[in-house]
Amino acid sequence: MGFIDPHIHMVSRTTEDYEKMAIAGCLAVSEPAFWAGYDRRTPEGFYDYFRHLTEFEPRRGKQFGIRHYSWLGLNPKEAEDLEFSEEVIALLPEFLGRSNVLGIGEIGLNKISRNELRVFQLQVELAIEYQQLIMVHTPHLEDKLKGTRWILDVLRESNAPPERTLIDHVEEHTAPMVLDRGFWAGITLYPFSKCSIPRAVDLVESHGSDRLMVNSGGDWGQSDPLSVPRFMLEMRLRGHDPKAIEGPTLSHAIQFFAQSRKFSMD
Repeated sequence: MGFIDPHIHMVSRTTEDYEKMAIAGCLAVSEPAFWAGYDRRTPEGFYDYFRHLTEFEPRRGKQFGIRHYSWLGLNPKEAEDLEFSEEVIALLPEFLGRSNVLGIGEIGLNKISRNELRVFQLQVELAIEYQQLIMVHTPHLEDKLKGTRWILDVLRESNAPPERTLIDHVEEHTAPMVLDRGFWAGITLYPFSKCSIPRAVDLVESHGSDRLMVNSGGDWGQSDPLSVPRFMLEMRLRGHDPKAIEGPTLSHAIQFFAQSRKFSMD
C-alpha cells in the first residue's frame, strides 16, 4: 500500500531518506516552508529558500519516483519583525504560480504574540486573494489549546474556506474543535513535542478518520521520515482493514490536495 507524507521538511533530510521512503511506498510528499534552524536576516534569504523548494527538491524526489509538492510562506518562528515579515510576504506572489506549489504554509502561531497574529492574518488574506490552499501550524505543548482557538478565530473572521484549510499538529484536545468547524486536520507523528504513533491511532479510533491525515513532520530535530508507514503498521497490528488505513495515510491527502489544479497522482 502506498502513502503520502503531507508534511515533511525534505530540505533537512538526506537523499538516502528519499530512497528509504520510496522503498517503503511513498508516492508523494508536501513540504511547507519553515524555520531554517536560525533566523534569516534578509528577504533575499527567503527568496533563495523558495527557489530551493520549487526547483531543487522536486528534482531530488523525482530520482526516486516521489512527487514533491511545496507550500510557501513565513513560519511564525520568524514573524516577530512586522516590517521584515511584510517584505517576505511581498515575495510570495512571484512563486505561487510554480508547478509544485499547493498553497501558503505553514503559517500560524508559535509564541502567540500580536505580531505573529498580524503576520498570520496577512498570509491568510493573501491565500484567499490568490485562491490558494492553506496549511496552518499550531503551537506546541502547553500553548496549543489557546493558540488553536486564536487560529480558528482568525480563519473565521477572514472567511477562509474550511474545506481548503489544513490545520496541522492537532492532538486529542484540539482535534475535535478543528473537525467540528469543518477544517481538515493533520496529526504529526513526532516523538517528543507532538504526537506518538500509538496516541495517533487512539485518536483515529476515538474520533474517526474523516478529514484527518497523518504526517511525519520530519525536520532538523529527532524525527522519523518513516513515521507514516510505521503508523500504518500499528493500524494493521490493531486489526484495521486496508481501507481504514488508506484514509489518513493516502486517500484523504489526495482528496485535499486535489483542490489545487497543480496536484496530480497520474
